[in-house]
Amino acid sequence: MITNLPDPISQMRSFTIQSIDSMSNHTRTQWSAADETWRVFRIMSEFVEGFETLSRVSPAVSVFGSARTTADDPYYALAQQLGRELVGHGFAVMTGGGPGIMEAANRGATEAKGESIGLNITLPVEQEANKYQTVSLDFRYFFCRKVMFVKYAVAFVCFPGGFGTLDEFFESMTLIQTGKTEPFPVVLIGSEFWSPLLDWMRQHQLERHGYIAEADLGLCMVTDDVAQAARHIADAYKETLEARGDDGVIGSELTAEGTLTGRAPRRPDPNVHYEDLAR
Repeated sequence: MITNLPDPISQMRSFTIQSIDSMSNHTRTQWSAADETWRVFRIMSEFVEGFETLSRVSPAVSVFGSARTTADDPYYALAQQLGRELVGHGFAVMTGGGPGIMEAANRGATEAKGESIGLNITLPVEQEANKYQTVSLDFRYFFCRKVMFVKYAVAFVCFPGGFGTLDEFFESMTLIQTGKTEPFPVVLIGSEFWSPLLDWMRQHQLERHGYIAEADLGLCMVTDDVAQAARHIADAYKETLEARGDDGVIGSELTAEGTLTGRAPRRPDPNVHYEDLAR
């Protein structure tokens, strides 16, 4: 929790959360417009706390993977080693704060005396936060948490996992493919797990349907060597800093979520009638 926020902000956050919590017994259809307005303030409080806390940490690498991975699983040991390797290159390690791969990466970072960040989430089935977090934040809203994973990370590393891991992987690919972010390393650990997915993407998305381009398959890297993964991330980050120049400024304007602004969608001229377009 943040301890140095100005008192008015802390008081507003506390009052807002109490107000929203009072609606917790309402069903979705019972929420009034006023209820929804108060909910905006709770969402805002999660962004404020996240921005205030994470703006003070080192450049981070977001690590994803299954919460069901046990401590005797080889991927647990690899994630633990990755945490140590990343700290050795000067990075903070950021996970979802839960068990499994998240615990292993946080554990490795903590053992290496580095910054170990956990972005915990409130779930209907209670998730137990792992004990290896030096910075810990709690989120009620997935979308607030996802912004933090992107905004404060210089790379994504995905270990084998379930729907959540695939969600983060494909989100990163989408952000890079659409130019919504600067390219950043997306590393997939475990060729046995990830190669069949990439083969399917090539055979069906690329070759059969043409939904993606050949270059899109090069947006990620697959490896079984976590030391190589950490070096790849460190080299890419160094190149990014050199490309930005001495002032470290990104060429394009950034949004609050850490993505690039881009251009507004083009729309048909409202003064042109549809029958005119058909001629």
